[in-house]
Amino acid sequence: MSSDQIPSLILALIAASAAGLVGAFALMKRTILAGDVMSHIAIPGLGLAILWKINPLFGAGLTLLLGILIIWQLQKKTGLTAEAIIGVIFACSVALGALLINSTEELIDALFGGFGKLSPTEFWFGALVSILIIVLLWRLRHKLILTLFSPDLASASKVNVDRVNLWFLLLFGLAILVSLRFLGALLVGSLIIIPAATARQLTHSLNGFLILSALLAMISMMLGYVIANLYSLELGATVVLVAAGIFILSLLKPHR
Repeated sequence: MSSDQIPSLILALIAASAAGLVGAFALMKRTILAGDVMSHIAIPGLGLAILWKINPLFGAGLTLLLGILIIWQLQKKTGLTAEAIIGVIFACSVALGALLINSTEELIDALFGGFGKLSPTEFWFGALVSILIIVLLWRLRHKLILTLFSPDLASASKVNVDRVNLWFLLLFGLAILVSLRFLGALLVGSLIIIPAATARQLTHSLNGFLILSALLAMISMMLGYVIANLYSLELGATVVLVAAGIFILSLLKPHR
């Protein structure tokens, strides 16, 4: 691994820890598969950014934000579950993205990651956003858990349930965005899903579950990064396979 890859690895590890923490809350909210679906909302933004020759992650961020706001509003006004609404927007996003992205190489980058060399600005922006996700989720954890298990009690305790749900969706979207460079729209959801599922197998305490989910995401990213560099493999696919391997090993743990 060359010295110019070190900032990229550092950012990948910080972003992975944020994704793992988001995944833990998504698993508790039973919206864990939404991570895989929501990541596809970025595809039209990636296509537009490529078309307009701007940073692809900027375009992805705009469509993620727009998609999240639409999901939040529809969830409030229609009474549909988040999964149903996300599913509709997912189908529209994939179709629109397919129309906007013409080049096979650009499509591979969008789906599997690899948006060129990491600039200092991108490094610091990604690192600060990832740290912000971790800090805000940790501070909001009690409100999130309260709204999850008893929305009525949360409302009685003067917790704004709609606002907390919006905050979670925004942090969810940011976690996808900062990992998009490394895993692409097709695989980034796996970094949210698999470490959280593994952590759930290995621990039963809340804080242990949150910390272990973030730690397992970092381990998956680290091992995947090293293996991909050693054997010239695709980073995204390698990280996901490492995470899946750890999950399979977790199934060997005896349950009482």
